[in-house]
Formats: sequence, C-alpha cells, structure tokens
Amino acid sequence: MGLILDSSVLVAAEREGQNARQMLVSIAQRVAETEIGISVVTLIELAHGAARANTPERKAKRRKFIEELQTAMPIHPVTVPLALRAGKIDGENQSQGVRVALPDLLIGVTALELGYCVGTANLRDFQRVPGLTVVQL
Repeated sequence: MGLILDSSVLVAAEREGQNARQMLVSIAQRVAETEIGISVVTLIELAHGAARANTPERKAKRRKFIEELQTAMPIHPVTVPLALRAGKIDGENQSQGVRVALPDLLIGVTALELGYCVGTANLRDFQRVPGLTVVQL
C-alpha cells in the first residue's frame, strides 16, 4: 500500500526547513508504506502558496521546495475515471448534507483510485471521503 500526501504535511515540512528528500525520509521512518506520492492538486495548492508568499525570500524558498518535490516523488494526475469517481462521491455526500472541499476530495479520490491511504494533518475533511484510509502525520 502507498501513501498520498496532503499539502498540510508538505507545508509543515517546508516551514520546519526540510527539503523534499528530508521530508520523505522522515515520513518513511514513521509509516511503513511502499510508495509515497502526491496528487497534482497538491502541487496546485503549493504553487498557490508560493505565489502568495509575503517576502521574496519566502517565495524563493517555497519555489525551491516545489522544484525538489517534483523530482523526489511521483505526482499523480487527475484522470477521467478519477474525476467521475469524485463527482459521484461529491453528489452522494452533498445529497446527505456532507461537503468536502474539492481539492481534498480530489486528493482523497486519487488515493482511492491507487489503493493508497492519505497522509495528512487535516483528518476532518478526508474522513468524509467514503472508503478512504487516513493516516495522521
């Protein structure tokens, strides 16, 4: 089984001064997963955060982290089957009054499609994705 990381884990590592490879080693020591990757949606969230950085130094640091991340782990795309599954889950959830933010839903469904878990500090939203195993990091 593998692990898809949510941006909350990556942001925390970046704020602690870790580069992408150091973060991966740290996570691999805590969880016995065979593969660690991210969704392309997480990459979007990180790019958004880099663009909003309030100093040139912070912006450069975030961009460097993103560049390292792209070579350190697989980045999984949003595919047509993934989009259809996310739409189905979102429709079923909303018909029951349950809402999950679209980025979190897409990240969660990426993990489901791969047969992986999600590693996050944001348990609440990911636990609303049916069938998804969530690991707190």
